Amino acid sequence: QVQLVESGGGLVQAGGSLRLSCTVSGNIFRINAMGWYRQAPGKQRDLVAAITGGGITNYADSVKGRFTISRDNAKNTVYLQLNSLKPEDTAVYYCNINAKRTSWGREYDFWGQGTQVTVSS
Repeated sequence: QVQLVESGGGLVQAGGSLRLSCTVSGNIFRINAMGWYRQAPGKQRDLVAAITGGGITNYADSVKGRFTISRDNAKNTVYLQLNSLKPEDTAVYYCNINAKRTSWGREYDFWGQGTQVTVSS
C-alpha cells in the first residue's frame, strides 16, 4: 500500500504565499519524478510543476517565477512553495509520483487526495 499525504493548503489573499507538502509512505523501492497538478472547478487537471530524481525541474508557464518545487529524498517528501498567489491559482492541488515498488517491477503513478488552495482577490 502506497500513501501520499498532502498538507499546507488553505485560504490566502492575493499576493500571499503558501507551502504545500506531500509525504510518501508505504512499500516503495524508488521514487522517480515527483510533481504537483491542479484542477479548478470545471477544468481538467494540469501539471503545475515536476522534479526528477536528479533534481531537474519543470514548471507550467503560468507559475514560472512564482512557484518553486523541491524534494527531500530522505523524507520521501515533495514541496511546492507558492508565492505571489493570484485568484486564478485557486484549485485543488494534487501530489503525484512516478515510482517502482520493486527493483524488477514496472513504474506506477500514484496520487494524493488533493488539498484546496483558495486565493481571494
